[in-house]
Amino acid sequence: MEALLSNVDWSEIGWASWDTLVMVGLSLLFSVLIGLPTGVLLFLFGKRQLLEQPVAYAVLSFVVNVLRSVPFIILLIVMIPFTVMLIGTSLGVAGAIPPLVAGGAPFFARLVETSLREVDRGIIEATQAMGANVRQIIFGALLPEALPGIIAGITVTAITLVSYAAMSGVIGGGGLGDLAIRFGYQRFQTDVMVITVALLVIFVQVLQMAGDRLVLYFSRK
Repeated sequence: MEALLSNVDWSEIGWASWDTLVMVGLSLLFSVLIGLPTGVLLFLFGKRQLLEQPVAYAVLSFVVNVLRSVPFIILLIVMIPFTVMLIGTSLGVAGAIPPLVAGGAPFFARLVETSLREVDRGIIEATQAMGANVRQIIFGALLPEALPGIIAGITVTAITLVSYAAMSGVIGGGGLGDLAIRFGYQRFQTDVMVITVALLVIFVQVLQMAGDRLVLYFSRK
C-alpha cells in the first residue's frame, strides 16, 4: 500500500481537489441565483396560486423540463460552442461552470417549487387577509416558511453538482474527474482512481452533514 501511495503526485491531488471545490462552489452559487427566482415563478404561475398564468407556467416549465431531461454528459458537449462564446474556452474550471449551472439551476428550481407547494395554504391566506401584497407574501411568509426545504434543496443540488463536476473531466473540465480520467483510467493508475473516489465520497458526506445540520437548525426556529 505504501509503495502504491508513494507514486501518487499529492500536489496534483491537492490542486484537483481545489478545482473541484471551486467548480462546485461557483456553479452552486449561480444555480441558486437563477434557480431560486425561477422556482418562485413556477410556484406563483401555477394553478390556483397568487399569479396564476397557465401559458407562462407552461413555457417556463417546458424550458426547465428540457434542461433537466438532457443527460449531463450530452449537455456538456452540446454547450461547448456557447461556453466558448461566453467564457472563451470549454476547458478547465471556467469552461465547466456554464454547463454545470445549466444542469444545476433547473434542478434546483423544481426543488424550490416543491418546497413552496408544501407551505401551509392557510399562511398565505392569512397574510392576504392582513392586506399583504405579493412581494410581502413571498418574502414575509413563503420563503421563510419554506427555508428548511430550500436549504435541503441546496444540499441535494450541491451533491448533484459534485457528480456533475467529476463528469466534466470527460471533456477536460479539470478537477478530480479530470484527474481520475487522465491518470486513473488512461494511465491505469488504480491508486489515483481510488483516492479521487474517496475524496468525492468525503465531499458528499461533508455537504450532506452540513446541509442536515442547517435544516435542523432552521426547522427549530
